Amino acid sequence: MVSESNQTTKKWHQYVTVPKPWDELILLVISILLTVPTFLIVHRNLPDFQWRLYAQEVVTALLIICFYLYVLQRFRKVVLICLMLYFLILIYGTLLGGYGFRRVTNDYASLLYSLNDSPFPQDVLLDRVMPFPNKSEVLAAIDYQNPVVRDFAVMAAREYGQDIKGYESFYRIVQCFAVFKKINANWFYVSDPKGQEYFASASESVHLLSGDCDDHAILMAAATRAIGGTPRLIHTNGHLYPELLIGNKHDLETINFLIKTKLFPIESKHKKVHYHIDERGQIWLNLDYTAHYPGGPFMEKPILGELYIQ
Repeated sequence: MVSESNQTTKKWHQYVTVPKPWDELILLVISILLTVPTFLIVHRNLPDFQWRLYAQEVVTALLIICFYLYVLQRFRKVVLICLMLYFLILIYGTLLGGYGFRRVTNDYASLLYSLNDSPFPQDVLLDRVMPFPNKSEVLAAIDYQNPVVRDFAVMAAREYGQDIKGYESFYRIVQCFAVFKKINANWFYVSDPKGQEYFASASESVHLLSGDCDDHAILMAAATRAIGGTPRLIHTNGHLYPELLIGNKHDLETINFLIKTKLFPIESKHKKVHYHIDERGQIWLNLDYTAHYPGGPFMEKPILGELYIQ
């Protein structure tokens, strides 16, 4: 029995043993493969230390690779098992719509793109704290529950929306970007009556897609809210514009990648995606009528007030 057990063990060792230097090369390749998803998870949960030249990302990746190399060197007999488990987990995630091969590829592509072409944070310059002007009238005009507004937003999502495979968790934001494209591609600026502040309701503006900055902001907020987006309005010196919540700084990497490479590649070519960060660390993109892509340059910088739509 002991002899048969030893023979079985020797056969198993033969199966999992690779001659030098191929064993070292295989360990390195496996370490890199394991590093990719691990780096994405670690990167998304580490605080941003604002190191220059992406030193934080480089150091993190090298430490992870060294860790896996050390572990695999110490336990090289289980290298095959680790490799099989790695692929089984990704296959399982792919089949069930979880974190699989496509998600790893997409997330890594987004990260690498952001390292090369990072979004541009815009400082929130609070000029002075003031009550939001005409708050009740503006909120009343954002009639996102009106069927006319809902129908307009759905039609815009169908007309300009894109089915981007592998980015299902950002589907709602992609649809809000479609609403942005529909409105901004057709908006015609018309001033209010002389000496009067007129706030057109969203259900009124959908018919002509015309009005001043207030009317545009109201329609954009209502239409994006009608399909599940989270907008807010920013009041500046003589100007009102909408912003859209897109998530945290790690979500911004994917959004930046989608805007620059898939959704608005022409409009955003050689340009930066601008954004505001609120007190909770959430990212808001500019959807003003002056912007040709989500996150375009801000027209007015000092902020006088913010209005959130519930």
